Amino acid sequence: MLYVGIDDTDSKLGMCTTYLAAVLAERLAPFGLHGYPRLVRLNPNIKYKTRGNAALCLVLERGPVEEVEKIAVKAVEEYARFEDGNTNPGVVVHEGEVPDDVRAFALRVVRDVVDIPEALLLAKKHGMRVRRFKNGRGVIGALASIGLDLYDHTYELLAYRLPENYEKPRRLDRESVYRMDAATYPDTWDNVDLRNKVVVFSPHTPDPVLYGIRGNSPEVLLKAQKMLVTEPVERSQIFITNQGTDMHLVEAKVADVRNDRSYVLEGFVCDEPQAIEGGHVFFGIEQAGASIKCAAFEPTKNFREIVKQLIKGDEVKAFGSVKGDTVNLEKLEVVKLAQLVKTSPPKCPVCGKSMESVGRNKGYRCRKCGARRALPIYEKVKRDLEPGLYEVPPSARRHLAKQIIRIKEPWCRTHPGR
Repeated sequence: MLYVGIDDTDSKLGMCTTYLAAVLAERLAPFGLHGYPRLVRLNPNIKYKTRGNAALCLVLERGPVEEVEKIAVKAVEEYARFEDGNTNPGVVVHEGEVPDDVRAFALRVVRDVVDIPEALLLAKKHGMRVRRFKNGRGVIGALASIGLDLYDHTYELLAYRLPENYEKPRRLDRESVYRMDAATYPDTWDNVDLRNKVVVFSPHTPDPVLYGIRGNSPEVLLKAQKMLVTEPVERSQIFITNQGTDMHLVEAKVADVRNDRSYVLEGFVCDEPQAIEGGHVFFGIEQAGASIKCAAFEPTKNFREIVKQLIKGDEVKAFGSVKGDTVNLEKLEVVKLAQLVKTSPPKCPVCGKSMESVGRNKGYRCRKCGARRALPIYEKVKRDLEPGLYEVPPSARRHLAKQIIRIKEPWCRTHPGR
C-alpha cells in the first residue's frame, strides 16, 4: 500500500483539509484508491488547531511514489491557505506496512501533545517522503493519519458547495433535514438538536462544506443524502473516521491529570454545583485526596440541568478535556446517588407549635412555652436524578465524543441528550 497523509491546510478564513482530500481522491483515483479516505481527528485541545483538528490520509494500491507525491504537493500548493499565519501544511508519503512505532505515535497525537522534531525523526527513520510548508507543523497530523489504527470507527459523508456560493448563506431546506433525521436515526446522528431546535450538521464557517452526515455505514449516509433538499453540490465524499469514538479519552486518576489532555475521571462530588454569570455551571470532584473542578458551559444547554442536581457524596465519572485545570464535560455518568436528607424544625413536645432555632448547633426553643429540644427533624428526600450516563446535546458535541447511542454496554443506563 501507498499512504498519503496531509494536514494543516485549512484556516478560520476558509478552506477545509477534507475538501483538499476529496479533490485529491479524484486526482489519485488512477492509482487505485484502497477503501475510503481516512478522516482522523486529533487531540481537540491543541492550541494551534484551526477548527476540528482533522488530518487526512488516502491509501493507494500502487505508485509510482514520485508521481503520487508530486500530485499531492501540487494540490496543497493550489488549495492551502498559506496567507494565514496559523496554517503550516505538511505532506507525508509512505510505502509499505505501517510500523508499530508509527501506530503508537498516531494514538499519542490523538491523546497527547507532541512536537514537530519527533514527527520528523520518526518519518526519517522509516524512509518516508516528507514535504513541509512554512514551519511544517502539519507533518505531525499527516504522519498520524497514516498510522492511526481505526479499531473503532464511523463514517461521514461531506458535501461541498459550488465555489460561487462560498460567500453566500447556505441553502438547506430545514424540513427535509428533519425528515431525513427521523428516517435514519439512530443509524445517523447529530444532524439536528431536537430539544434546542438547531440544525447542527451544517457549519456556519466560510469554508466549502455544505453539510456532513455522520453514521454507521456508507449505505445509510447515501440513503440520507438522497432525502435532502439543498443548494447544488459540487462534489461529495465519504470518509472513514475516528469521530464519535471517544478515542481521545484516557482513564486516569485525578492526581495525574494534565492540561490539554482528555480523560475519564471517577470521584465523589465534593463541591456542589454553582452557576455563575453567563450560565456556566461548576462543581468539584474528589478522589483519594485530590480534587478537580468540572464545568458544564453555557453551550451545553439542558445538560446543565442534570449537573445542577448533583449533591455532595454523589459518585460520578466525568468525561472531557482538561483546560485551565478544569474538566470541560462531554459526558457525565452518575454512578451512585448520595442520600439527600432534609431538615426541618421540630414540633414542641409540650404545646405542639413549631419550634425555632436558637442558633447554629444550639438546638430549638418554643417561642410560646419556652420548651427546648436539641435536634431537628430529619427526612429522607427522593431525588429526581437517575443513575446512568448523560451527554451534552448535539449542538455542543465535539467531533471525537462518542454518542450515547453508540454505547452498548449492558451495565450502563443511558440518557441520550438530543
